[in-house]
Amino acid sequence: QVELAESGGGLVQPGGSLRLSCAAPKVIFDRSIMAWYRQAPGKQRDLVAELGAGGTAQYGNSVKGRFTISRDNAKNTAYLQMNSLKPEDTAVYYCKAQQALIWGGDIWGKGTLVTVSS
Repeated sequence: QVELAESGGGLVQPGGSLRLSCAAPKVIFDRSIMAWYRQAPGKQRDLVAELGAGGTAQYGNSVKGRFTISRDNAKNTAYLQMNSLKPEDTAVYYCKAQQALIWGGDIWGKGTLVTVSS
């Protein structure tokens, strides 16, 4: 079973920064749009950002200008740099490798908790 390896969550004060990482097997990474979602308690899972290989990044409205998604093709890793964090950014953040159904469809990570609190 293919797994995505997420890391980088934790507790940070408002206004602070964190960087999340998501590593995938190379064959998966190269053919996938890599995305980050988040889910706060009692709420639905929402798209934070996504980026295809050589593509343009897309962001959720609430994070535009504060978060940046990137991918390192040599390390098969996607990143989410989160700056100017707010308490409302508190959530479990999930990485997703979005690939065509012919290749098995989407693969999700287990999630990493980000808590923004003073």
